Amino acid sequence: MTSIPAAAYGMYPRSVALIEVIGALNQAGFGKKDICMVLSPAHPDAAVLRDASVFDVEGVRRSTSARMIRWFSELGAVFIPTFGFFIRSAAFLEALSTEQSFPALSRGSRALLGLGFTREEAQRLGDQLCDVAALVYVCCPESAKAIGAIELMRKTGAREAASLGASKAAAMAA
Repeated sequence: MTSIPAAAYGMYPRSVALIEVIGALNQAGFGKKDICMVLSPAHPDAAVLRDASVFDVEGVRRSTSARMIRWFSELGAVFIPTFGFFIRSAAFLEALSTEQSFPALSRGSRALLGLGFTREEAQRLGDQLCDVAALVYVCCPESAKAIGAIELMRKTGAREAASLGASKAAAMAA
């Protein structure tokens, strides 16, 4: 196993506009299909979908929900535990749909295992996700790109940003 980072992630509080984070990553050269978000079901961006109603008379919430669905579907994947997911990338489909046999972990934590986090990291980050947070994960085939992604995520408000080793993350970046 090599020590070259193959993915970077940032954990964001609910107050950070994720669309701006993704925009900054895109401007820095990271493709939308290489980005995955795991959102707390209580996160404001997830709530837009959860609270959508076909009975919205004015159509405001419906149009907001449609814009959010369009945005989510452009990314490699968006996973909202207990609600659903949007997956564009085959690599993320495999990673997020693999059933993990760790019954003590929440559904969100098990999804993090599929992305290459250790059981301990998945548990810790899964607990943070319960606090209305969001995790942004970026596949980075090159060490310099991962370092750049970490720096960018810190600048855009991540309260934690780090890289993953080359295990499952490397396969996802390929």
